[in-house]
Amino acid sequence: MRSTNMKFHVVNLGCKVNRVESDDFAATLLSQGAQAVDAAAADLIIVNTCTVTGEAEKKTRKAVRQALRSNDRARVLVTGCAAAIDPETYTAMGERVQVVPKLAVHAMLASDAGLESHGHDRWGAGVEHVHVGEEFPTRVGVKVQDGCNNACTYCIVHVARGRAWSRPAEEIVEEVRRTAEAGAREIVLTGINLGSYSYDGMGLADLLRLLLDATGVGVRFRVSSIEPRDVDDDLIALMAAAQGRICRHLHLPLQSGSTKVLREMARPYRAEQFKDLVDRLYDAMPMLSLSTDVIVGFPGETEEDYRATEDMARACRFSKMHIFRYSKREGTPAARRTDQVAPEVKADRAKRLEAVGADLRSADRARRAGTCELALVESDGVATTESYHTVSVPAGATTGDMVEVVL
Repeated sequence: MRSTNMKFHVVNLGCKVNRVESDDFAATLLSQGAQAVDAAAADLIIVNTCTVTGEAEKKTRKAVRQALRSNDRARVLVTGCAAAIDPETYTAMGERVQVVPKLAVHAMLASDAGLESHGHDRWGAGVEHVHVGEEFPTRVGVKVQDGCNNACTYCIVHVARGRAWSRPAEEIVEEVRRTAEAGAREIVLTGINLGSYSYDGMGLADLLRLLLDATGVGVRFRVSSIEPRDVDDDLIALMAAAQGRICRHLHLPLQSGSTKVLREMARPYRAEQFKDLVDRLYDAMPMLSLSTDVIVGFPGETEEDYRATEDMARACRFSKMHIFRYSKREGTPAARRTDQVAPEVKADRAKRLEAVGADLRSADRARRAGTCELALVESDGVATTESYHTVSVPAGATTGDMVEVVL
């Protein structure tokens, strides 16, 4: 199957790290002359899977079945976390299915294209990130770290991804430099446990300093999801002093506002410690935008525990909340518990917390009224501010412009 004739389709499931990896798969093929098409017309369908919850795994199995049904001749390459945990489930779906470890995908794609695999390391170096069907994006994710040494009791990703490890700083700097030269104006650093980045004595703040020095003032950086334990004084001070070149926005997963529930989740902090960190962040950056993840209905969660989460959300003034109903993931300690919360209770709590989240987002936007922020123009009529709010594009601005807007 030659690259000049290959037609492919990528199905991405799961987190932002998966999104970056899927973009790299597409970029590897596009850079060799392959063509991105709908699944029905593809010679190769790549499904990048997720297994973070039982529900995510159901969606993954459905996606592979849909790929097979949509096209009766394409090879279906299944990779990612769900495939790493349970490859037999996917190979059993049909002879056209091939399960491939994520680190081997680039070499396989280059080989399939009839080309040499040099120049494409396990991170996809040598190609640019692209979203299939779009022009080169103005915001680009760059994966700097993989794996996780934590073992939250609801999560199996540390099994699927393995131990934490970090990409060499010089490779990251070179990729970021190329990506900026290609037109990206905002670069989002991503990783499964991003804050654990450690290479040759350097931490995340050290890496950011290198990246600031390596790029011009027209490029800004955004820190993707980072665990509370990894936000140290060095990172806070650097963000506060960077004058917006590091977006004053953090996605800081809370998961629960109840110390009891946090302990049973094996989260390494108490509720009051989380709040103390948030206070330090706001003291250093009063206009910080803070988003979060929350799980409702974790086994054993009482109404009192849930209300503690509501109270914590209000106290932290989150600008956006991603709310998840707890979903059993077989193979995790939480899934074995006998005190599972009833589905209707989880649904009710999710609905109530979503209302809190909507109020908080409106309040965050309101407190910024009249202030100025730089916004990145990403497509016609849409721009994203430093604080991660969407605004209308000023007249005359074009995709890729960084414009000052009044909220």
